[in-house]
Amino acid sequence: MIKRTLYFGNPAYLHLENSQLVVRLPEVERNDDLSISFKKESTAKIPIEDIGVVILDHQQVTITQGLLGALLDNNAAVIACDGTHMPSGLFLPLAVNTIQNERFRAQLDSSEPLRKQLWQQTVVAKIKNQAAMLGSKEKDNSWLLKWATQVRSGDPDNYEAQAAAQYWSNLFPPEMDFRRKRDGEPPNNMLNYGYAILRGTVARGLVASGLLPTLGIHHKNKYNAYCLADDIMEPYRPYVDKIVCDIVYAGMEFKELNKELKQRLLAIPAMDIFIEGESSPLMVGLQRTTSSLAKCYEGETRKIIYPELV
Repeated sequence: MIKRTLYFGNPAYLHLENSQLVVRLPEVERNDDLSISFKKESTAKIPIEDIGVVILDHQQVTITQGLLGALLDNNAAVIACDGTHMPSGLFLPLAVNTIQNERFRAQLDSSEPLRKQLWQQTVVAKIKNQAAMLGSKEKDNSWLLKWATQVRSGDPDNYEAQAAAQYWSNLFPPEMDFRRKRDGEPPNNMLNYGYAILRGTVARGLVASGLLPTLGIHHKNKYNAYCLADDIMEPYRPYVDKIVCDIVYAGMEFKELNKELKQRLLAIPAMDIFIEGESSPLMVGLQRTTSSLAKCYEGETRKIIYPELV
């Protein structure tokens, strides 16, 4: 079942009641001119088991410890945003997989040759999806298709970076003179926001599969608590790029990350992807990816299942 993504961008009281997330609005609660029955009817309730991601994007959102614990117990990712409305923190459960200890050990004991092969597969899948993204915009993707066939174990030739340079210089209209930088000009703002949502969704999937999101197969920054999530999300990034490209090519205003743009990006966990020969919501397909990675660590297979952008 596809889990829901909940976004709170206005003041709200969030608490737990009968295994449900209850939303109360302070403006309504404090208004003495409103009847008690109206206040009760304005309260929203969502079953905890239906929730996959919760995004807190207002400084006056209050969430109780009981609700936070229930969300984590049900493997929901809780993302907190800063004063600029960009995701800045991520809450994940510590133990939701019954054989987590066993999978942690398999992950920690994985060999370097295996990790290099897994990174090779990841880079190939990412470049192929980037090529498909360029092709969908009738841009030349011949270099990317060629490089995807030349990636070696561990990507010692750094085809990932070469492909990225070619990809970003051609993805958007040439008059934009786009440069992909975290603090760069829009539409970097939309890409940052979308990638943050994707990262939280990937981390959630890894934890559900009993894996440690800190220990990556390629990323090794000692200050990064989500190295593995950053590895596994790479082939999924073009799905975020697709949403952003559609906004740009449609001529929409994107200088400011407004409510309409956020709504489009919040749909990332539920957007359709093509994986293992069939269509699937991204969050569901991602669980196949993380589950296959766990099997790679355990020696059952040596292939990660990644989506194919079509």
